[in-house]
Amino acid sequence: MPGALTGGLTVPGPVHHPAGILRDGAERITHIPPCMDRQPLPLDLGRLKVFPLAERKSLTALEEILIEPADDPPPVSDAVAAQVAECARRIRAARARRAGVMLIYGAHLIKNGGQLLLVRLMDHGWVTHLATNGAGTIHDWEFSWLGRSTESVRENVATGTFGTWDETGRHIHTALLLGGMRGEGYGRALGRYIYQDGGVVPTAAELEQAIRINPADPLTAARADLLTALRQHKLPPGPLLVNHQWRNASPLANAFRHEVPFTVHPGIGYDIITNHPFFNGAVIGRAAGLDFRQFAGSVDMLDDGVVLSIGSAIMGPQVFEKALSCVNNLRCQLGRPVVSGHHIYVVDLQDGGGWDWTHGEPPRDNPAYYLRFCKSYSRMGGMMHYVQCDNVAFLHRLYRELARCGG
Repeated sequence: MPGALTGGLTVPGPVHHPAGILRDGAERITHIPPCMDRQPLPLDLGRLKVFPLAERKSLTALEEILIEPADDPPPVSDAVAAQVAECARRIRAARARRAGVMLIYGAHLIKNGGQLLLVRLMDHGWVTHLATNGAGTIHDWEFSWLGRSTESVRENVATGTFGTWDETGRHIHTALLLGGMRGEGYGRALGRYIYQDGGVVPTAAELEQAIRINPADPLTAARADLLTALRQHKLPPGPLLVNHQWRNASPLANAFRHEVPFTVHPGIGYDIITNHPFFNGAVIGRAAGLDFRQFAGSVDMLDDGVVLSIGSAIMGPQVFEKALSCVNNLRCQLGRPVVSGHHIYVVDLQDGGGWDWTHGEPPRDNPAYYLRFCKSYSRMGGMMHYVQCDNVAFLHRLYRELARCGG
């Protein structure tokens, strides 16, 4: 029969066989080159073996790294001190006119003990929005629940144990599943879960009934995901008590307490909660999609406001530029002016490419052009200021400056 090949491959009718393919008879190929080999199957993450988080060799303990806001901040150069003082002045002016102050940060701010500095800024009403990436919330949750976080990537990837920690993947997914039932985004759902020490899991019958009664309901997909998790992972219905002993130091929990918008902007495959049988990209994507809309809503409040991007080299600038474009798109449709008058402070340890970013972006043949965390923000209207400084040192000194001058 024409086209019958070894290995189940078929060719419909006469074909041209490139050099190197040996033929046995009229229709059977005895050697198949790599380009004609079978496609790899998706990895079955449900078969991953996970381990108790308490058994992990964690590299940081909360009591060892946590910065006390009342302590003196570390010294900085006179130039940085002047930039911090000017930033504090602009934040106070923005809040006086009820303009937004958004603080976008990377995970190292949490890994390096800056949690209470964020909490104090919220306590005094100096920030109106917090945003981070998935890793920022993972360290937040692990510190809140266990008091320890961070692992050796090099050692644990080699043994297949990097990220395969049961409670981290299980509880963050559970928080997002329960938050999806309320139409909550990633930040609010996980903040509630930490602050309220868990949540309440509905029964399978309740979920089935809600889906059956109104399948077109906007929450149907979230209910179906939770129903699947109940069946696959044996989630018991009823109150779920998860004691977060260190929740007072959690920015997520305190944002929920203060009703400060806190958005999370993860990537699928970026974070260790991927390495868990609970992993569900739809659940993460749904929560992150809601948070992007919330983020953009805060960008709409930024006229004459302030943006702080602290140690976020990729997520912050990438999310901000899309959100600002969406806001300006809607404003232009209504005949309103685009967002303006805002000041953006970008804080990082790198030298900024040796370029003065207050003069705009460098030419393409300058290496500084390829510093995304500077280039993107320099294109976002307003005025961008680059501060070369340790992220915790900057935030600690900023808090001290704001506290010294009053709320």
